[in-house]
Amino acid sequence: MDKFLTLTTLRRISQLFFFVILVYGSLFLNTFYSKDKFTNAWPSLTCAYDQQSSDYCVLIPLQHQMDHRVSSVLEGTTALIPGLIGTAITLGTFFILIVILNKAFCGWTCPLGFFQEILSMIATKLRIKQIKSLEFSTIKKIRPIKWMLFAFLIFILPILSGLSFISHDLGDPFCKICPSRILTTLAVGDSSQIYIDNSSTSYFILSIIADFLFGLMIALALFVKQPFCRICPMLPMQAVFKKFSLFRLTKNGSSKCDSCSNCVSACPMDIYEIQEQQTNKNITYTDCTLCGRCVEFCPHDDVLSLKYGPFAPFSSSKEYFKKRNKLDINWRKK
Repeated sequence: MDKFLTLTTLRRISQLFFFVILVYGSLFLNTFYSKDKFTNAWPSLTCAYDQQSSDYCVLIPLQHQMDHRVSSVLEGTTALIPGLIGTAITLGTFFILIVILNKAFCGWTCPLGFFQEILSMIATKLRIKQIKSLEFSTIKKIRPIKWMLFAFLIFILPILSGLSFISHDLGDPFCKICPSRILTTLAVGDSSQIYIDNSSTSYFILSIIADFLFGLMIALALFVKQPFCRICPMLPMQAVFKKFSLFRLTKNGSSKCDSCSNCVSACPMDIYEIQEQQTNKNITYTDCTLCGRCVEFCPHDDVLSLKYGPFAPFSSSKEYFKKRNKLDINWRKK
C-alpha cells in the first residue's frame, strides 16, 4: 500500500473531496444559492450559477463590486468608505485564505483544474499522443493573456459598465465566459448554461465565446496539460498576495542540481524557470499551482521543497523519485 501513497495520490483525494463539497455542498452543508456560502471569496473557480454549491470564487463578487460600487464611487454618487467596504472585505477574506494555502487552492481544490487533469488521465489511457511540454517561446506568448483577462474582465469592463460607458451586459464578463460556469452546472444535472443568448448583441457574443471556450478546453486538455489554467485570471489574483503566504515552493540547488529538467517535464504549467540554479529561494512563480509534481520528480535530495512556514513537510529525494518514476512508467504502460 505504501508504494502507492504519493503526494499526487493525496492531491487527487483532496481534489475529489473539494469537487464534491464545492459543487454539491448544499447537500452536506445545508446551503443554497440564496443563502450565505461557505466563503464568497474562494481562491479557485467555483461557480455561483451552480445552485447546489457551497461557495463561489472571489472573481464573482469583485466584478459586481466594480460594476455597482466602485463605479458609483468614481461617479461621486457614493461615499468612499461605504462604496469600497464590500471590496475591502472580499479582498481581506481572499488575502487570509492565500496566506494560509497560497496558490495550492488551484492545484488542490479547483474543480475546473481537477476536471482538466481527469481529461489528461483519460487521454493517457486512450493512448492519445500528448504534448509533453510546450516550447518556452510559446509559454512566453501565453503568459500575458491571463493578466489581460484579469485586468479587462475583472476590473476595467465592469467599471466601464457601471459608469455607463459600455453596455450593462458587461458587468460580469468573466462569469459569462468562464468554463467553470458550464462544468459545475452540468455536474449537478443543469444544462441551462449551454446556450446561445440572442437577447442582446453582447450576450450573443459572450454566450458563443463561453460555449466555444468550454469545448476548446475539453479538446485541448486531451493533448496539452491544463490548457485553461494557463490563462485563468485567478493566477494573477493570487500572485498579488503570494509573497505573504506561509505555503511556498523553494529551491536550494547549489551543487546538487544538474539542471536535468525533470522538474520542468513534470510541471503541468511548463515553468521552465524551475530548473534554473537557485539557493534557498522561494520559487512560487505566478503560474505555479503548488501541485508539487516538480518536487516529486526531482532526483536529488532536498533540492526542491514544499515549505509551510519554517517547516518542509515534503522535499525531493532520490528514493522517493525512484518510487514515483516507477509508478508513472507503469501507469503509462497499462
